[in-house]
Amino acid sequence: MISLDSPVAAVFGDAKGKRDKIVKNLRIETVGDLLHHFPRRYIKTGELTRVDDLEPGQMLTVIGELGKTDVRSYTDRRSGKAAYRLETLVHTDGPSLRLTHFAKSKHVSEWQAGRLPAGRQGLFIGQAGRFRDEWQLTNPTMVLFGVDADGSGEEVDALELIPPLYPLYPLTKGVDHWDILRAVTFARSVVEPPVELIPEDVRRAHDVVDAPTALTWIHAPEDFSQVQAARRRYRFEEALVTQLVLGKRRRAVRALGAHARTGGDGALLAAFDERLPFTLTDGQRQVGAQVEADLAQPHPMNRLLQGEVGSGKTLVALRAMLTVVDSGGQAALLAPTEVLAQQHYRSITAMLGDLALGGMLGGPETGTAVELLTGSMTKTQRTAPMSRLASGESGIVIGTHALLEDKVIFADLGLVVVDEQHRFGVEQRAALTAKSVMPPHVLVMTATPIPRTVAMTVFGDLETSVLTELPAGRAPIQTNVVNTLEHPTWISRVWERVREEVAKGHQAYVVCPRIDGDEPEQGETDQLELDEDGLPIPPEETRPPLAAVEQVVVELQLGELNGVRVAKLHGRMSADEKDVTMRAFNAGDIDVLVSTTVIEVGVDVANATVMVLLDADRFGVSQLHQLRGRVGRGGHPGLCLLVTHAPYLSPALERLAAVSSTTDGFELSRIDLELRREGDVLGASQAGGRSGLVNLRVLRDEATIVQAREAAETLLDRDPDLLDAPALGVAVADLELSQQGQFIEKS
Repeated sequence: MISLDSPVAAVFGDAKGKRDKIVKNLRIETVGDLLHHFPRRYIKTGELTRVDDLEPGQMLTVIGELGKTDVRSYTDRRSGKAAYRLETLVHTDGPSLRLTHFAKSKHVSEWQAGRLPAGRQGLFIGQAGRFRDEWQLTNPTMVLFGVDADGSGEEVDALELIPPLYPLYPLTKGVDHWDILRAVTFARSVVEPPVELIPEDVRRAHDVVDAPTALTWIHAPEDFSQVQAARRRYRFEEALVTQLVLGKRRRAVRALGAHARTGGDGALLAAFDERLPFTLTDGQRQVGAQVEADLAQPHPMNRLLQGEVGSGKTLVALRAMLTVVDSGGQAALLAPTEVLAQQHYRSITAMLGDLALGGMLGGPETGTAVELLTGSMTKTQRTAPMSRLASGESGIVIGTHALLEDKVIFADLGLVVVDEQHRFGVEQRAALTAKSVMPPHVLVMTATPIPRTVAMTVFGDLETSVLTELPAGRAPIQTNVVNTLEHPTWISRVWERVREEVAKGHQAYVVCPRIDGDEPEQGETDQLELDEDGLPIPPEETRPPLAAVEQVVVELQLGELNGVRVAKLHGRMSADEKDVTMRAFNAGDIDVLVSTTVIEVGVDVANATVMVLLDADRFGVSQLHQLRGRVGRGGHPGLCLLVTHAPYLSPALERLAAVSSTTDGFELSRIDLELRREGDVLGASQAGGRSGLVNLRVLRDEATIVQAREAAETLLDRDPDLLDAPALGVAVADLELSQQGQFIEKS
């Protein structure tokens, strides 16, 4: 008896080792895996496909009719031996194509020619090219309809076995669509119908077809309406299981509870507000009220605060931290780099003034001590701040990953603020929140949410607040793409613009993707293009070496920016060197700072007006937007130049064009999500790449995900343990026990 749990060998023959390839490369180990390996697209088989407007290099899938086949011999230039080329004409409803196959012996060439009888129709898949003014497909994948005269041919079957819509599956080298289809067709004929996960009333309410129908329609549809219905079924099912896991987690967290931080008498916050030299924007007041209401709840806040660079997110977060301190608790601000942690420490203590001297001799009664903890501090330097945090003397701490160490203990951690979360993994945030007896409230600040965070907002797992107003003094930023592949001379104009701004008394940043040679900044990875399976495509070997700080700073000092004060900044420098350099740049003693992405977030130099990004295509959308936000902060118009060597019409150039077209961070995040993938919504991955979702795409299926959340909440309200839907309960439990489910607990 063959079941879904049977090895795939039960339905898939092992001709030419194909079975091993699908197990190893496609991860199809069981019959169930095979039946859930869904087609990527379909092609009609009842008519010849019209082929218009062909372009060289275009991937082509056509139905055509074989014409005459010629076998030609030639001498292989590498081996010097005789070889054979088969050329077969294929007639389509548009231009004719010439199929080209290569063989090393005359016997093989004659055997191949016998498999290509004139007049036979078939399906042909390959890359179109031009040879001797003719269109050709070289070594195409093909399935011939009908039967050979002698009844032979491994991939030749009766025409009636070919479905009206031919499914095209995700493949691996050496395995054809027909191999998968044949095995799927056999498996469907011998395996029991799939178990129904979705309760009937939910299917009816959301117009979802049942499981057996969906399986038939996804693999053997008669028309495209059946394809759409089947796809919607599987997307809804995945969304429902995911939402049930998230819903159960939300309820469990609420059951654990959290200390309601109502702000006590509000003395510290009131004293701070009185000292502010400006009034809050309407947006800051509105978001502040949302955060205040969340903190007053007896369950943890989990809120994303999204706002343009310079919109005042830090002020909103600081007021929330003061509310928690007024409530008798402590607050931690987790920053991604030492440069940013030090900058936050300086700016927050400056905003607090003497209120940051709480507990010290001569300090105000309502104040609170503010601590800084970073990885470069010595053990002696850390001892006193850690002691004050453990005893509760200090109400606020600002730090880097050093805050995550086991030795750092809090008296009563009530709020965790995570700044620029695309630099932190789920586990790192979980490590900090685990330092509290009861779950602390969490506020995540960002200018451009990473794909995973956008996905979590769609899934309803993060409440979202948006600051849209820019405070007075923020100037517009002009962004231009400088394509040096098409226009090599434009780079000279880039450095001219930098000189012009320096001559006006302004400053500039030049950002490189490398420190020295091919050494990236710590924790950084290149933004590579992805194939349709979400796997990175290696960069072209022909492009010039990537710009590196150590080389660029010397080239500029000796060349285009000779006479201008140019300095460098990167993560390999010591903390003291970085601090001295940033202070000099702040003071105006450096005109041009050549840096890696260590200046990506939080660096605030009002006099900087130009941002030059070399090899800009190697940075993600979020990073580009963050880096752009370093200029235009002092009332002077900003200029951001995205220098790239990316080819015309490439995805990399498309990404840069998107960044230059808008300064709306949330819109850019959605564009990023469309151009890449959503990251592992339930797991640790944050950088896009291969998605943890199987059938769902967050933006495309946003409406389906929202409907699934409504259905999940209704199901959990009436049946928290899903006892009335046991198959669905098993699927939810399986996901909870998986690696993805473990990360749900931590995120």
